[in-house]
Amino acid sequence: MAHTVEETDCLIFEKDVEIAMRDGLHLRANVFRPTTPGRYPVILAHGVYGKDVHFRDAFKPQWEVLTGLYPDLDKGASSGRFLRWETADPERWVPDGYVLVSVDARGSGKSPGYLDPFSPTETMDHFELIEWAGTREWSSGKVGLLGVSYFAIKQWQVAALRPPHLAAIVPWEGASDFYREWARHGGILSHGFPAAWLPRQVSVNQNGNGNSPLVDPDTGERTTGPALEEGILAGNIADHMSDLHRHELDDDWHRERSPDLSRIEVPVLSAANWGGPGLHLRGNIEGYLRTGSQRKWLQLHVGTHYESFYLPDFVSRQKRFFDRFLKDIDNGFDHEPAIRFAVRHPDGAVWREAESWPLPQTRWTSYHLDADRLGLMPAGGSGSDASVTFEADGDGVEFLTPAFEEAVEFTGPVALKLQASSTTDDMDIFAVLRLLDPDGDEVRFTGAHEEVPVARGWLRASHRALDPHRSTPYRPFHTHRRIEKLTPDEVYELDVEIWPTSVVCPPGYRLALRLMGHDFEYEKAGRMLHDSSMDRSRTTFGGKTTIHTGPERESFLLLPLIPA
Repeated sequence: MAHTVEETDCLIFEKDVEIAMRDGLHLRANVFRPTTPGRYPVILAHGVYGKDVHFRDAFKPQWEVLTGLYPDLDKGASSGRFLRWETADPERWVPDGYVLVSVDARGSGKSPGYLDPFSPTETMDHFELIEWAGTREWSSGKVGLLGVSYFAIKQWQVAALRPPHLAAIVPWEGASDFYREWARHGGILSHGFPAAWLPRQVSVNQNGNGNSPLVDPDTGERTTGPALEEGILAGNIADHMSDLHRHELDDDWHRERSPDLSRIEVPVLSAANWGGPGLHLRGNIEGYLRTGSQRKWLQLHVGTHYESFYLPDFVSRQKRFFDRFLKDIDNGFDHEPAIRFAVRHPDGAVWREAESWPLPQTRWTSYHLDADRLGLMPAGGSGSDASVTFEADGDGVEFLTPAFEEAVEFTGPVALKLQASSTTDDMDIFAVLRLLDPDGDEVRFTGAHEEVPVARGWLRASHRALDPHRSTPYRPFHTHRRIEKLTPDEVYELDVEIWPTSVVCPPGYRLALRLMGHDFEYEKAGRMLHDSSMDRSRTTFGGKTTIHTGPERESFLLLPLIPA
């Protein structure tokens, strides 16, 4: 793993640069610099997926989709040679006067140590890496952070520590609240994705993993460095799933992984995906709203998890942002509207702009659940007191609006107030908002990783306690600090946070609210599943759930209506 230097047609490539950490451990980095000597702003990425793992080798299906959409991505000076999953392409940034630095996180790739994803130790490493990059002879002293998902989550975490050389961040489709967006949706363990993600993307690239199939295309060697003995390897990685199971409440373990966003003061361009309802949506909106920066922008886009990051229009916007705040170029970015968002229609999406979130023209509109007619009725149409019961492990129950007489747009946060009871001492509510065409067929939208409905929300009834200071009528905020079991068959008021959405319902279309006791899935199993038998025992969560409606027990959906 000797440090090597190579010059291509468009950049200088330094491979396996050693960077000393506070405890004497050295992390390994790849550095891409312009061929012309000088001092340049730095864009840094720090993560666990492997600085030497080519996008096309580790994520071939996604690579084929992306290059099908954007064939020129694989036609650079080195045919996309340096492209890595969820990080910027050096061949499309360095020629424009940037240095790119990609670092294997502690315990991953060629960086030795204990691999503990999202940990405070890893975040402190990130702080030191920023300071290292900001003080090199080729650095202007300004460092920006750019990357998707894991690389975005780390941005929120480290920016809250205020590294002196950090000048701007672009967290793209990440998460900023570790408990509510990664670990437990509504208090329900998000088991499916982390359980698949750890072996698929993390442990496979653990430093010293002699069985890893990941190969460095430059050298033909494993990306994980010299093999370690199995016992040492097993002791060098945190048991992340056990940690998630063990920390059921939003305790200190979660809070040290959820940054104080108010401490972030550098310029922020936060990008969320409407089709990432289980992970890559809420955190970017909350991050934008709660960050302390006075110069911040929010983008809400459509498409798959990776295409928006690499397509030319989006890269151009990323560069304009960094040109302004890393190069001090007066290009007008300061004057762009704060919010840029895609409004979803059944046949596509239309871009719009706004200055605040929720949108200032929002009319909060209640649709009351009617258990007699299984309807979602406008205000005043809640009918008489009634109830409907469903098996928690069955298909649930669905409430429909009347057919819309004219096109109606809903863009913003969504909240659901339920009066509900269970035959057991707890229940999980899975709320799914769907769009149905005049024939009753569902409109499915392109999601970050799979087809998605209009919106989703979750709540474990024993986690129903609200934080009165952070809750609003349209965005309930649960404390997740205590467990309050139910008395069977007693009715409880539950406030369910349904993640934000944007959709236009044409004439003749309906919205449908499905309530279930388990995950809603299409033919292909989803990614963010809540299917742990340790967290969801059939004894407790396999009972019957009853939804109560009517004037005395109002259950209603609060939607963000946007006037035409």
